[in-house]
Amino acid sequence: LEIREVKKLKLLPGFEQVLKRLPLENKNEYLHEMAITAIIKKDNKYLITRRSPTKKRFPGKWTVPGGKMETDDYLKLPKDTEFYWYNVLENTLRREVKEEVGIDITNIQYLTSLATIHKDGRPSLVISCLADYVNGEIKLKIDENDKFAWISLKEAQKYDLLDGIYDELIMADKRKNEKKKIGVAIKFFKD
Repeated sequence: LEIREVKKLKLLPGFEQVLKRLPLENKNEYLHEMAITAIIKKDNKYLITRRSPTKKRFPGKWTVPGGKMETDDYLKLPKDTEFYWYNVLENTLRREVKEEVGIDITNIQYLTSLATIHKDGRPSLVISCLADYVNGEIKLKIDENDKFAWISLKEAQKYDLLDGIYDELIMADKRKNEKKKIGVAIKFFKD
């Protein structure tokens, strides 16, 4: 997308400057890096990890496991239909969690999504999910994360969390509590 073509589009103020900062190959309004993250529950606690101090983006901040989707997350697999692969995000999330923290997850559910433009000018779309811990011992990939903690929502306030993570933990906690209420109601009507 050429800058002169951008002027023809009705864009939010400042978007033209964002496009100018993008590397030439990324000057396309449809091109975003895509990441997926997991708020992992185990025994009423959530897993957070501290980003390695050597990371370019958000060094030393506490976050949740996840990472970028890669074309290998589906291209090396057989297609589910003639043209499509299914469950690509879920498979990417399982791979990223296993790589970053060494555990397995299940019951992956959509929580929310967000978009951002990083300081380097690259646009990102992040899909945030809930997931349940299945098994495995935490083994950190040190170039990614240097610490981890299983925390409650209240304990999360003590950590230097990446912007938005606390909000997502609140969403996850509300969802968890809604499920408990539904479970109690079903049990009440069964009795």
